[in-house]
Amino acid sequence: MLKHVKTSGRWLISHKDWTAHFTFAVGGIIVGLVATFMAVSSEWANHIFRSAASYSPYLPFIISPLGLVLVVWLTRKYFPGSEGSGIPQVMATLEMGHEKDRNILLTMRIAIGKVLLCILGLLSGASIGREGPTVHVGAAIMYSLRRFVRFRIYDMERVLILAGGSAGVAAAFNTPLAGIVFGIEELSRSFEVRTRGLMLTAVMIAAITAIGIQGNYNYFGSTSAVISLNEAFIPVLVCGVMCGAFGGVFSLMLIHGSRWIAPFRNNKPFLVAALCGLSIAIIGYYSGHMTYGAGYDEAKILVTGTGELDNSYGYLKLLATVVSYLSGIPGGIFAPSLATGAGLGAHLAEWFVSYPYGALVLFGMVGYFAGVVQAPITAFVIVLEMTDKHELILPMMVTAFIATGVSKSICVTPIYSTLADNFLPDEKKLHKK
Repeated sequence: MLKHVKTSGRWLISHKDWTAHFTFAVGGIIVGLVATFMAVSSEWANHIFRSAASYSPYLPFIISPLGLVLVVWLTRKYFPGSEGSGIPQVMATLEMGHEKDRNILLTMRIAIGKVLLCILGLLSGASIGREGPTVHVGAAIMYSLRRFVRFRIYDMERVLILAGGSAGVAAAFNTPLAGIVFGIEELSRSFEVRTRGLMLTAVMIAAITAIGIQGNYNYFGSTSAVISLNEAFIPVLVCGVMCGAFGGVFSLMLIHGSRWIAPFRNNKPFLVAALCGLSIAIIGYYSGHMTYGAGYDEAKILVTGTGELDNSYGYLKLLATVVSYLSGIPGGIFAPSLATGAGLGAHLAEWFVSYPYGALVLFGMVGYFAGVVQAPITAFVIVLEMTDKHELILPMMVTAFIATGVSKSICVTPIYSTLADNFLPDEKKLHKK
């Protein structure tokens, strides 16, 4: 026992280990800065497109198809591997055992392309989020630091990827706790105890950097709604079941839709992009221009109760996100899913007029997001930190677990795990089967 303590002590105070923590801290700062840039530029891009749509409701019918064609062309020509959310790519690299395979998906070229093309996608009105891309960018940045310091911990490359992806979530949402939970629950089911400190270093530094620049800002605002778990039993059950079911259906649409459209995207990528862009414009037109972009503004309106949206918003936002993802452009589904859930919760609130409206909106957000990602703890922690509504933690927690169970009965395998298989080498796919 004494020998073990002495060995552990030497590990804690050694020069190499302090160097490792310093490297993770530097990586966290860089991820925080990039995440902040993506947040500010994404808001700018969304504002520019909405200004164009308000000038003429028919401009999106030109901008969206042409914009998506341009994004797809740039992706295929200069940034292959940057398409989609980015989280499946990160999960795939955690499964890979060879550096040469990881180097294909985690390069600084892809990271730069992810940032630029995500912003361009928002300028085109696509219903995409920047959070998944931030996870990909964070993992690529942290992974690139392996060449500067030699680490003594086994499989440090995997720890770097895990820390970078988790830091990306923390910095993107200004939610350090959610970043930690996401890393444990979604990206990696298990990792060595002594590597947790390194991951926490990157996550906390990234979040502190983002918060230091942007302030401790609640993206979805806050609500005064308060309701106990006993009182909320019926709406929690309904939101968990219905929103979880919609989340499972959404996941199936992305999984099977990606497989179905893959041959068409390979043969006629620009035609597919143009048709998807046209579909985004049509959905946006009938939603009153509410389904464009990530959906932060719409979700905030619903959470705070400062405005009203049509009951069809949640369903149209779901469709717009599916079409945006199937186009093959870089972009995530985190924020659009939260906005969709808010819309579904607002619609369900009309069925339960005796319950607080804001609470139903939050239950819808948690339920749908949990149904999509099938990571219940991550779902309610993200919403909890982004709305600062600790009084509703138990109802949101129960909603998340119910929704996850319902979603799994519809979509057996989690969406990110399934999509990650597309990026694995053939021999790894055969081994998993």
